[in-house]
Amino acid sequence: MPQVTVVMATYNWATVLPYSIASVLDQTFTDFELLVIGDGCTDESGIVVNSIEDPRVHWCDLTPRTGHQSGPNNEGIRRAQGEVIAYLGHDDLWLPRHLSVLVKAIDAGASFTFGSALMIVPGQEPSPWPPAGWAYTPGEWIPPTTVAHDRALVEAVGGWRRPQETGAFESESELWMRMAAQSGPPKGSAELTCLKLPAARRRDVYRQRPHDEQEYWLGRLRDGDDLNREYRRPSRRSEGLIRSIRSHIRVRTRLRQLGVLAQLPEPATESGEERWRAASRFKGVDDS
Repeated sequence: MPQVTVVMATYNWATVLPYSIASVLDQTFTDFELLVIGDGCTDESGIVVNSIEDPRVHWCDLTPRTGHQSGPNNEGIRRAQGEVIAYLGHDDLWLPRHLSVLVKAIDAGASFTFGSALMIVPGQEPSPWPPAGWAYTPGEWIPPTTVAHDRALVEAVGGWRRPQETGAFESESELWMRMAAQSGPPKGSAELTCLKLPAARRRDVYRQRPHDEQEYWLGRLRDGDDLNREYRRPSRRSEGLIRSIRSHIRVRTRLRQLGVLAQLPEPATESGEERWRAASRFKGVDDS
């Protein structure tokens, strides 16, 4: 049985699958299975996945459609043969050492770990996540594409929940919080191990179904470009943001000490479900 099960949730964006799957097959760590779990796909996703001639790659399509990544992710965990679960967004890419870095951390005793990501947002210079100085606190967002964890841990806390069940938190943040409460904070790596191309920052991508960015970045990876050397150092913008956050924390801490903070109104926040539905509409997912 493979040590790692890679779970890739997908819905009607077949054009990106050859690139994301290729980035898994390019891993230096090879003891894995890849479960591509469709969420009621009506496009050619199944044909694309089944055309890949590698016995480690498997296709499954859910019916009826669940409408959220929690459904395919839970099905992937249910089908998993590996003791370790890793996630890859269907429009994201892994650097070749991604699984090697995360499995090394798990073999060293971590039950919940993540790598650093290069965030690629239209109109902005690619920047590393998390920024320098970042530390996990309960409820923090960590991109699923960066994460690996023990299968036993996610089974023990009850798996993924839908946005309707997670209150103010995104589904992934709420799951990480439950896992961290049981296993301790996740262990992160400063090495860039993946590329995150957030669909929520790309209007109507599920209608247009582009793949040019994935093709470009996979080409760079296969050409041997050293993205760690090029992008790992925090930008001045990131360093300024960190200083601003730290200053904000110091001010709030001092106000709390003075008994003033309780008198300040908390900013209004949307629920995790509201943010998910708004992001789905922006991305062009019509039935969310």
